Amino acid sequence: MNSADDILKIRADIAGLSVFSALKRYPLVQSLDALLAELSRVSSADGPLDLRPDVSPLDLIRDWANLMETLVRRNQGGSFYAQIYFLTITDDNPFTRCLESRSCHPTLYALAVSDLSRLGRLASFDLPGLGAHLSSLLEKAGLGESAVYIEEAARLISSTDSIWGSKDVSLDIPVGLFLKNADWGKSLSALADYIRTHGAGELGLYRSFFWASSVQATSVAALRPVLNPDPIGLADLSGYEDQRSVVTANTLRFLEGKPANNLLLYGDRGTGKSATVKAVCHEYAHRGLRLIEVRKEHLPELPAILDTLASRALRFIVFIDDLSFESTDDSFTSFKGLLEGGVKSRPDNVVIYATSNRRHLVKERRSDRPNAAETGDVRAFDTMQEQFSLADRFGVTVVYTAPTQDEYLQIACFIGQQRGVLGTGEAELQHFRDNALRWERWFNGRSPRTAVQYVEWVAGGAGFPWEI
Repeated sequence: MNSADDILKIRADIAGLSVFSALKRYPLVQSLDALLAELSRVSSADGPLDLRPDVSPLDLIRDWANLMETLVRRNQGGSFYAQIYFLTITDDNPFTRCLESRSCHPTLYALAVSDLSRLGRLASFDLPGLGAHLSSLLEKAGLGESAVYIEEAARLISSTDSIWGSKDVSLDIPVGLFLKNADWGKSLSALADYIRTHGAGELGLYRSFFWASSVQATSVAALRPVLNPDPIGLADLSGYEDQRSVVTANTLRFLEGKPANNLLLYGDRGTGKSATVKAVCHEYAHRGLRLIEVRKEHLPELPAILDTLASRALRFIVFIDDLSFESTDDSFTSFKGLLEGGVKSRPDNVVIYATSNRRHLVKERRSDRPNAAETGDVRAFDTMQEQFSLADRFGVTVVYTAPTQDEYLQIACFIGQQRGVLGTGEAELQHFRDNALRWERWFNGRSPRTAVQYVEWVAGGAGFPWEI
């Protein structure tokens, strides 16, 4: 990259992006374009770059520093190629949405091929060559130390093609989808296969999301990724095999496009209801399953959430944790209608999984249970029946009860083995079990959650309260 013609070509590739036009607005691409624009003022059409009197070398240093800052800020120093690669396969645009739904107009395909070829050339941009030329210009200006820094930085920043770095994503990015110094337009079919399986944009990067705000209630922008999702998998769970098998079977039916039920996971606190849902979603994320957590305060926005998800080709579990109502208010009524019987039905690519410690989901009061014999009014039980009707509208209720002592100890030992804190000697095992029983008597009672807390304490290496 040593002439005005080279600069013009790469800037033309940036300017010519159409379906992937959002990439032009990323700071990384904008900072490169700004530097190239400055360099176009000091280059000739048929010769090497040469510093003109009206161009300040400080401007070149400043533009170079801006480019390096965007590189480092985005991925702690990942290569330019790697970051253009990442931006390309994760861009959310009309074309990638069409790929997700498996239906694209031929015009979009043609534009996408052209854009991918442009992006391939951009990703293969000779950053070390640019650094060498800038270094030469600064040497002529008497800025030798800055010249050495720029040339060395350009070499280091291009020394790795790893795109995984510190990107905080919960799904794997495909390796080798687009090769360096290759025509990316010829890899369109591979990109299409990836997006059809994983989804476009952020839905292809993360397995868990939460609904953030009603400001953009009809836009996927209201879905925010969970940057540090619970990594729990099915292999990490012990006990409650029958309950888990129901949730897993229903989820597999859903993924296969068969009729599936909304699920209510009801039972004692700390028994692993939420963990089961998260583990199932983690297990099948590679098959296009995504978890969307909806907090209780956002239940009135559930119709908008369903509209957002219906427009996507992936499959979603809308997860409502610790669902309960203080009364049969408007949110109760609208939610009940969505589950079954309302004008608005849930899309085929969505099921609702909820957990609750209340069997009937609504707080019961004595006033809700009038004595019909005294009042002579059989309709006096309407309020109570209204409360019961919501739980009945879930297709399946999965019941989690507190474990027996033996079940609790089995769970604790299973977790202890996973964490590597449980030895194989009989005396050590008995000591572990005795302390597990002491722990549940001191704290929170018997449950899988208590077992986890006990093992965490053991893993920390600290003494026990009864030993202090």
